[in-house]
Amino acid sequence: MRFVWAVAAFVLAALMIGAGIAQRTVFQGPTTQSASAVIDSEARYVLVDGAVMNMYPGAQTLRADGEGEIFAAYGRTTDMQAWLSDTAYTAVTVGDEGVLITTDIEPAVTAEAGEDSPAGDDPSATPEATTEEDAADAEVPDTAAATRDPRGSDLWLAEYEQTDDLVTPLQIPEDLSVLLAADGESAAPAQLSVTWPITNRTPWAGPLIVGGAIVMAVGVWLYFLAIRHVRRSKGPRRKGLPVPVTEPIDLSNSASRKGVISAGGVRRALSRGRRPILAAPALGVSLLLLAGCSADAWPQLGASPTPTPTQTVIAPEGQQQPAVTRDQAETIVERVADTVSEADAALDVDLAATRLDGAMLAARATNYTLRGAIPDYAAPAPIVSGSLEIILPQAFDGWPRSFLAVADDESSNTSSIMVLTQKDPWSDFLLSYAGSLEASTLMPDLAPTYVGAPQVQPDSPFLIMPPEEVAAAYADVINNGEDSEFFEVFEEEGDQLRASIASDRARRLEEFNQTAASTGSLTFSSTEGAFAPYALATLESGAIVAVSVRESDEVRPTNEDAVIKLDNNATVQTLAGADQSATGFETTFSDQIFFYVPGQGSSERIRLLGYASDILEAKVIP
Repeated sequence: MRFVWAVAAFVLAALMIGAGIAQRTVFQGPTTQSASAVIDSEARYVLVDGAVMNMYPGAQTLRADGEGEIFAAYGRTTDMQAWLSDTAYTAVTVGDEGVLITTDIEPAVTAEAGEDSPAGDDPSATPEATTEEDAADAEVPDTAAATRDPRGSDLWLAEYEQTDDLVTPLQIPEDLSVLLAADGESAAPAQLSVTWPITNRTPWAGPLIVGGAIVMAVGVWLYFLAIRHVRRSKGPRRKGLPVPVTEPIDLSNSASRKGVISAGGVRRALSRGRRPILAAPALGVSLLLLAGCSADAWPQLGASPTPTPTQTVIAPEGQQQPAVTRDQAETIVERVADTVSEADAALDVDLAATRLDGAMLAARATNYTLRGAIPDYAAPAPIVSGSLEIILPQAFDGWPRSFLAVADDESSNTSSIMVLTQKDPWSDFLLSYAGSLEASTLMPDLAPTYVGAPQVQPDSPFLIMPPEEVAAAYADVINNGEDSEFFEVFEEEGDQLRASIASDRARRLEEFNQTAASTGSLTFSSTEGAFAPYALATLESGAIVAVSVRESDEVRPTNEDAVIKLDNNATVQTLAGADQSATGFETTFSDQIFFYVPGQGSSERIRLLGYASDILEAKVIP
């Protein structure tokens, strides 16, 4: 009976293991599905719609075949269409029954003579255009309709480049699209395909194979027990003819006879030798089959993790998308830092202008002039990049679009706050404002990066002071101190800029009066800067406002026979182009200042967040 059970176990094990293997092989079916398209035109750009990438669930694998360098990037579909609005391209979309359709798209706009965006140079302007609808009215650079290299654009969330055959795994949502190109001059890849994995889970394959191995081991054990039982019982006993009586045999001395071996010893030796021979195949088969089982071959019996509640911020109804993502912002700031560092080393203001604008560019241009004439003149502070602690994008689909960022500078234990603006789809983000934050600076509550914040208009009545009036009011406080009508509007505690300006003016005036009080005069004044303010809303209905303030000092002779000489001031000599004047000199500094301006009804005052101060110009008073 033991042999019967052993055979039954072997048969059952074979059926279970065979069924498990069959699920992972002949019955499993294909593991991927794909869709492909052939580009017949000679278009330089191919736009693969997000619906194509999401025809089937799962991660996508994009493949593009062509000759030479192949470039691929993905970004928001509206951004891609705006970037392509001035040129012809091929659009790949989904047709009926999942067939890919290629359509040649003609330019929506044509190149004009101007190079400015619809909103001009004012970064605080909020145009009505929202990319696609107003693309026909947008002015584009002269080279926009000609060749334009797509590599390195700030609009792309990620980009890839390979030669002849580009294969890259992606996992993008439906509101993103993929751009394929070469170098902007040659034709785009002629063939493309997208592949998706097919979920072919076989949750019972693993249990069947393991269970079959266990049943096989049981069968081997039963078979062994059956053999042992037969040997112990010395085989089956049958009735037969009577055996004649024989004399007993004396075996007491048989063990000592040479060449005589007992039968019992032989059986025990054979029995011990066969056990591992029978058990080894079962163990080997089990290990081999277990090694081929993946996670898809097992049922998922684990409990789903319990989500941890986190504080979320929901964007107001109708609010547009944030201008950039976190990864995108970090990439942009790093590019800006690298370009400006190269320009600082080469004293190349034209190169700096590709990544700087407004107050930042004006300060750099002056520094390059001084460093070119004065060998030991200090270089400007580098742009802080790396991991950004705070990213607050403008919630806006059109252009100009901006974002505010705060980056930590580990070397000086301070942080840098900056504003970057993109004028149109074809331009790079330019750094227009930057200042230093102290370690003790308290930032207001800001919306998360994935939500963004609306830009506050310069004349907004919803703040305790409109952004366009902040610079002039603060300049009046610097000039008049407690006598200013705006003194109570600004928080004095923690305002290190105001304290440093007052200390510097007092020191310089004291030094001047020691030698030239009877022949000249030194006066100071602060006025609103030439650069437009920029403001982004905070969660408390306030705003972070960036402004520029001009600080000027004038040295004039008070005696007709007196002459102002600059014997020990190489900086003013270099910028003014003179070392003495009978009318005097005027020196101007540019302050880039960041404030937190509370909303209407708040009991808080306007609070200084960060600032930077640089010499801007010096000239002879006419």
